[in-house]
Amino acid sequence: REAIETHGWDGEWYRRAFFDSGEPLGARESAEARIDSIAQSWSVISEAADPVRARRALDSAWSELVRLDDRVVQLLKPPFVGNGPDPGYIASYPPGVRENGGQYTHAAAWLIRALARIGEGDRAGALLRTVLPTGHAEGEEGTARYRVEPYVIAADVYGEPPHTGRGGWTWYTGSAGWIWRVTLEDVLGIRREGSVLRIDPCIPASWDGYEVEILIDDTTRVTVQVRNPDGVCRGVRTCTLNGSEVDAANIHVLEARELERAEGASAEQKSMTIEVIMG
Repeated sequence: REAIETHGWDGEWYRRAFFDSGEPLGARESAEARIDSIAQSWSVISEAADPVRARRALDSAWSELVRLDDRVVQLLKPPFVGNGPDPGYIASYPPGVRENGGQYTHAAAWLIRALARIGEGDRAGALLRTVLPTGHAEGEEGTARYRVEPYVIAADVYGEPPHTGRGGWTWYTGSAGWIWRVTLEDVLGIRREGSVLRIDPCIPASWDGYEVEILIDDTTRVTVQVRNPDGVCRGVRTCTLNGSEVDAANIHVLEARELERAEGASAEQKSMTIEVIMG
């Protein structure tokens, strides 16, 4: 951690790496890849960085790399065009294509997770809407720009003219898996750890709530109902399981199921309801 803060911090964000020559990658003076999304997101997710600096790094990533109008979250900028040390394979892509200055959807998902981890529900929600495929191919103009299926996650979205907004590899399970996880675990805030469920939403303040149904171990169907009457991004005021108050960070749904069975509940009675009021 001392090395990271001494050599990795660049004043507004964290550097990504160093070339063999010692020249930094992802520094303000870099001609290419001046800022990289991954280092900023993982400064938060890893919990290894100074918290004040990590938040500042996310602000930099938001202002430098997120382009909501273009529906693109760049991995890095500016792209590699041969003006600096050779970074290897990534430079074989044209500028703005895939990892070379386009959207690398894994990294976009990690940025959503990082924003949610610090309570930035409005930004996390805006970013989620940006990366979901349904918004890319709206109307004839959007369809002509995106050019790929509007119902699956694309691994990348191009970030430079004349291809800005064009989708790349689709049906990419790695990106789809990460978007699924950050949507469920970080934005909707539903995380399972063994026999315990933890509910900690981080949503846009404009959301008045949501409902999610999940199936645990093919035996227990849990309906999670979240209400947000005060228009907050984070915070749980009350949480109940089947009407009884519980700790939202420590909901023993599987143990509760076993208790139902011990009390003589029928084998068909496998549903539970968790109600959460934010505030």
